[in-house]
Amino acid sequence: MIRKAQRNICAKAVIVFGVGLLAAAGQSVFAATLCVNPTGSSGCQATIGGAVSAAAQGDVIQVAAGTYKEDVNITKTIGLIGAGSATTIIDATGLANGIVIDGTAGGVLGGVVSGFTVENANLQGILVQNASGVTIWNNQVLNNNKNLTPTAMGPSCPGLPTAFAQGESFDCGEGIHFSGVDHGVISNNVVQHNAGGILLSDDTGATHDIVVSGNMVSDNAYDCGITLASHSVAMGVYHNTITGNQSLRNGLKAPGAGAGVGIFAAGPGNETFGNVVINNVLMDNGLPGVTMHNHAAAGVGGVPAGAPPILFDNNVIVGNTISGNGADTEDAATPGPTGINIASIGSADGTVITGNTITKEAIAIAVKAPAAGQIRAFFNNFTAGTGILNTGSGIVNGTENWWGCFGGPASPACASSMGTNVTVPFLTSPFAASTLPTPPGGGTPVKGVVTIVVTAGGATSTSNKFQAVGKAITLNASQSSSTAGGSLSFAWTSAPGQPPVQITGADTATPTIQFTYRATYEFTLTVTDSTGSTATATVTVENYAL
Repeated sequence: MIRKAQRNICAKAVIVFGVGLLAAAGQSVFAATLCVNPTGSSGCQATIGGAVSAAAQGDVIQVAAGTYKEDVNITKTIGLIGAGSATTIIDATGLANGIVIDGTAGGVLGGVVSGFTVENANLQGILVQNASGVTIWNNQVLNNNKNLTPTAMGPSCPGLPTAFAQGESFDCGEGIHFSGVDHGVISNNVVQHNAGGILLSDDTGATHDIVVSGNMVSDNAYDCGITLASHSVAMGVYHNTITGNQSLRNGLKAPGAGAGVGIFAAGPGNETFGNVVINNVLMDNGLPGVTMHNHAAAGVGGVPAGAPPILFDNNVIVGNTISGNGADTEDAATPGPTGINIASIGSADGTVITGNTITKEAIAIAVKAPAAGQIRAFFNNFTAGTGILNTGSGIVNGTENWWGCFGGPASPACASSMGTNVTVPFLTSPFAASTLPTPPGGGTPVKGVVTIVVTAGGATSTSNKFQAVGKAITLNASQSSSTAGGSLSFAWTSAPGQPPVQITGADTATPTIQFTYRATYEFTLTVTDSTGSTATATVTVENYAL
């Protein structure tokens, strides 16, 4: 729901890692490695909390497979490394949070959490506050926010600390929450079945220069998949990058509950600016794929002219695939399912919307913003009934878009333009970011550069390493691309010396691989584009399920 005073509810490796931590902490490079296992055997701790207490700045804690019923609190720069999220579980049933990294007293300048499932917390799954340079990656964050209580007046969350009570009472702080954090990373996590997915807020301080990348964020019922929300005065959520994530089916439990990506600066003094949302897949969410809201501003609608200004400018939405999302509601309502909605009482100047493909929406881009400032929408592909709907007093510069047919927005067969928009010139064929012009004189075409992207079960991996949970796995290289455009061909082979496997669809983007033994397998993928350029990638699959 929309709240006017709040946000929309919506070994070698170890040595290198330890050096990185200690450099951040400004200490000696001789880090210790502590261990945890469920029985406390072999000189290890029996609890993660015990190991954290024993650790010094820059130490690494290796946690063996098992289930640990803990609320883990960290107030120092350490590395917390699980044996893998499928087997290393922090079960916070009946506890406030799964993991809290708190740098309020100082001393958290770096640190990593990786290789865990964090589940069943009453409040947040993973909370990082007042810290710098923290990385959360390769975890599963599931079924948290248990204290969320739906009521006729909207959800509430008993037990939240005072600092979060105003901003997070309707979602309990979501699955992963960064507040007062700078220069951090949230990457390659699965965040599912929480009230909300990933939240960047300024509840305890400014949150800026965070990279949120390659996460699968889905089926979080009461809020957005990924949220950037300012609740505090003159702190802000800014200069963050949201890239390469999949945000699917979030915010479906209640009307207006959540978007694929939400960007919010609710009222005076709130600041959410200069953020980039790029190359994400945003599909089937309860609110529009990208939703931007500001509900009050100084000097408007009875708000005193001397109230603190909002900062809601220079956010960029680029290269996203947006499809099948819902309509917006209340004071930001749109007349049908919408791809991108910008609803602002104050200025949203410098907003740029470019290179997005928007399908299965009644409205591709909806804008309701004041005349002060300009919103720009270039090089987007629309197949919606309405390409751009502008109900505000400002002008939308909507040139060089593909409106679904050759004739542009004036053609009955194309998507339409409604409101005060500049739409000429327009594209007469779909925009393709990878297409380069033919060399002068019709010479030899430029060779393409092939980029390979592999996913499995919707999850991405920067190292192309995946885990199989059964006797088979389907890999997906359909997001691979070439600067030359056009079609790609695929060839999957088992690397030499590997155990025997059966590859079905070895010449497609989506092969299915049947395993015979429990082992680690390597495969070689070769992708060729229309100019004959090729690229290869090694894909590793760990199969321990047989």
